[in-house]
Amino acid sequence: MRLSIPLLGVLILIMDMPRSTSAATPTPDERAKAFVAAHDASITPLDRAAQLAWWNANVSGKDADFETKEAAQNKLDEALADRTRFAELKALKSEKIGDPTLARTIDVLYLLYLEKQVDPTLLRKITAKANAIEKAFNNFRAKVGDKELSDSEVRKILKSSKNREERKAAWTASKLVGKVVEADLKELVKLRNEAARALGFKNFHAMQLSLNEQSTDDVIKLFDDLDELTREPFGVVKQEIDTKLSEGMALPHDMQPWDYHDPFFQETPAVFATDLDAPYAKADILKLCRDFYAGIGLPIDDVIARSDLYEKPGKSPHAFCIDIDRSGDVRVLANIVPNEYWMGTMLHELGHSVYSSKNIPASLPYPIRSEAHILTTEGVAMLFERFSKDADWLMAMGVSLPDPKAYDEAAAKARRNRLLIFSRWCQVMLRFEESLYEDPDRDLNTLWWDLVEKYQMVKRPANRNAPDFASKIHIVSAPAYYHNYMMGELFASQVHAAICRDVLGGVDPLKASYVKKPEVGAFMKSKVFGPGRSLSWNELTRHITGVELNPKAFAAEFQR
Repeated sequence: MRLSIPLLGVLILIMDMPRSTSAATPTPDERAKAFVAAHDASITPLDRAAQLAWWNANVSGKDADFETKEAAQNKLDEALADRTRFAELKALKSEKIGDPTLARTIDVLYLLYLEKQVDPTLLRKITAKANAIEKAFNNFRAKVGDKELSDSEVRKILKSSKNREERKAAWTASKLVGKVVEADLKELVKLRNEAARALGFKNFHAMQLSLNEQSTDDVIKLFDDLDELTREPFGVVKQEIDTKLSEGMALPHDMQPWDYHDPFFQETPAVFATDLDAPYAKADILKLCRDFYAGIGLPIDDVIARSDLYEKPGKSPHAFCIDIDRSGDVRVLANIVPNEYWMGTMLHELGHSVYSSKNIPASLPYPIRSEAHILTTEGVAMLFERFSKDADWLMAMGVSLPDPKAYDEAAAKARRNRLLIFSRWCQVMLRFEESLYEDPDRDLNTLWWDLVEKYQMVKRPANRNAPDFASKIHIVSAPAYYHNYMMGELFASQVHAAICRDVLGGVDPLKASYVKKPEVGAFMKSKVFGPGRSLSWNELTRHITGVELNPKAFAAEFQR
């Protein structure tokens, strides 16, 4: 395998040192430092190039940008696949490194390189296939009659139309992307499994959890506990929502998937007397975000200046935050519409941005100058997102509410319902993906709806046999990831409880406000962001809250 010159020089130097003289033999710490330095010199520029190419492709949707994205990822993968580098990492991992930060850096690098220790041709096939599917998602628009609908327009129809046939047509059209990508997705799953098995894992799903320092058994047990915790209260909420939806549209109680207010029933339908979108109709969402984050000592003006925030042809219809270089170049892609959904989304994505190289110390080595885990960055984003449905937050931010009490009651119920609804949706995603990678040739259409019926209590449409699972982009672009959203919710609740206890003087978590409280930002910087990835996700949770991740604080938010 071809080595980059900087790393090759370091390794030759190490191998040429006289082994017979103990004083001249480099210590494990010295070898580890040399490896990290060589990694930074050779891999970091490739990583930055791949991140930037990923950004450009999702902003433009252009063929040339997607080709550049694929080529950049291939270069990075090729470098990480180098067998000589991995052999040195494996040796270092088995030795005792005295510096705990350095030892942690080697552990993180080992996991990073391990994933790429497969045939480079196979890696390129995986990248090409995933790239092609992602491009198809970006360019897909639901079509009803002669009109093409953006993702936001589909959601608007599902949320506001009283015409059931119009709702059904929009929902059905949005699912057609599944048919477009189904064959490629199944092939991608098999390629990913092939790579995982070459590394000794049962399948790709099991590998991804392991690489993210999780175990399938532990995650499934946690979700089984959540199932028990949420099944009964969710059933009550679901019945209330169904009743209100059917009354609002004069429907019988045979609710169909298009009768809810988003394509997957992962969000709270707007069924209560107060319109949660109304305060945002004339609000400046970006200004609210700027003022809020500045008020807690976490300004985001530089992030907004680099971001791409409104709809345009070819652009990804979704939202994400990306840290280009772990040196402060943090950006958000969004498609802002003035409603509560996008208020929450922007608080969420900008929450990711403040938990990034903006506020993680530059003194940490590059490999651990990042969030502790995907679930911890999702948790921080979810913690801030929750304020979009908070009447006290809106009024403190200067947004006028004609009837604050009515809004507060409706928003509190919406927040509670969102937690329950989202927890059940995450059950579907986790269990579907586990089964998908276990056997991609099984009847996935039926499996999807079996899980939807069991955990979300939504009936499958009569005689429907379509790859609706494939219309969820996360299955392509963020595989074996979705369970971390739910674990992030647990983390968010636990961190919020710690802030209320340790920063806000013991205030009730359901009544706490962060507005214009820079001490909240100071706590986040020191306790949450400061360690970067020097701690594992559960170590970080203990560091912040005193205990490991658990559902107690989460449960308290919907059991009152």
